[in-house]
Amino acid sequence: MYHHVKKLMFTVHVDEPDPRFGNMLLEQFGGANGELAAAMQYSIQGLNCEDPDRKDLLMDIGTEELSHLEIVGCLARMHLKPSKFDRQAAEADPLIAIAGGGGVNLFNSQGNPWTADYLKITGELDVDLRSNIAAEARAKIVYERLINFCDDAGTKDALQFLMTREITHMKAFALALESMGKPAFSIGRVAPTPGLVNQYFNDSTGAGDHGEIDTRGPWNEGDDWVFVESPAIQSGELGVIVTESSPAESPEGLDELLIDELRDILHAEKQLTKALPKMAEAARFDQLRELFEQHLSQTETQIERLNECFDLLGKTARAKPCRGMMGLVEEGQEIMEEGEKKEDAAADLALIGAAQRVEHYEISGYTTARNLAQQLRHSAIVALLSKSLAEEENSDQLFNQVARSLMSVAKMPAAIEQATIDGAE
Repeated sequence: MYHHVKKLMFTVHVDEPDPRFGNMLLEQFGGANGELAAAMQYSIQGLNCEDPDRKDLLMDIGTEELSHLEIVGCLARMHLKPSKFDRQAAEADPLIAIAGGGGVNLFNSQGNPWTADYLKITGELDVDLRSNIAAEARAKIVYERLINFCDDAGTKDALQFLMTREITHMKAFALALESMGKPAFSIGRVAPTPGLVNQYFNDSTGAGDHGEIDTRGPWNEGDDWVFVESPAIQSGELGVIVTESSPAESPEGLDELLIDELRDILHAEKQLTKALPKMAEAARFDQLRELFEQHLSQTETQIERLNECFDLLGKTARAKPCRGMMGLVEEGQEIMEEGEKKEDAAADLALIGAAQRVEHYEISGYTTARNLAQQLRHSAIVALLSKSLAEEENSDQLFNQVARSLMSVAKMPAAIEQATIDGAE
């Protein structure tokens, strides 16, 4: 929750209002590198963040940026105040004076409206932290330039405060990124193409009009760099560029491995068509029972997709005994038997645990099969397996949601009991 305190984080004093400078200040109010953009960027990143420690960092700084927005807004309003009544001051920016009444609005210094396009939010924490470091660096430079164009002492003090906090935030974001322990160039989950990632293309060659020449430095030589000279104009030498992440011809044996994986998954799914009705019957809560029934319908559809995969490969849809799923189904049966002696919430939570172990096993199987199909360039099979994989991942999330509800139910008796004790005291 937010709570507004009627006090600025830094008290603003303006001795000599300057409407033209007030217009410049709007760059940090509603501009691309301004405080509103920073507040929204960090706060929304925080809402998306699954890491509780760095979520706290993002929400702390995002909230502070709202306080900075208030400082900039007050500062700009004080400088723009003459445009409310002075014709010459109003002419400095008619948009502000006539349309806005001489006050601030969500525009930049050119009158362009603020837009969410300014925000850099990827959902990948390390990538977002790098964006935030860059955002703070840009904002620092903007404040520095505003200071250089300012003659009012009180305004300079406020701008110096704001500029300094940009460095503070940059330092915090940099240390948070460092604390994640990720290699500097480990971005995302898909690895870059080996060889290609270390090739530096010398694509700007010759001597320029002002004597520019090709240069070498740590950005294109030393360590594991491979310097590729003018690849676009070296006729017949494009082969030096590594362009494939996988060989044109797949390694021998992958076709058989894909078929083996599909037969394993087929047997696993067929076992589930027998186990899921039992799990639905054992479920105490309607929401969980309905989820098992829904997943049974999905499983039957997934079996149809697997049969279609075999047709595309020209193979018989024959199942191979999946001992992993056999073990999971057997474990689930034990959990159902033990659950007969448990309270409703506890029994269903144990049942969800068994179901999620099954989901994770299936997710692993479908992921492996899909990756093999991608390697073999069976695009139709990839599409079919991807649909089933997405359904398994979604089911896992739905089980999580039901589990959270049941955990709240499980806590209720203890909470009621404690309330009774407190009332008695």
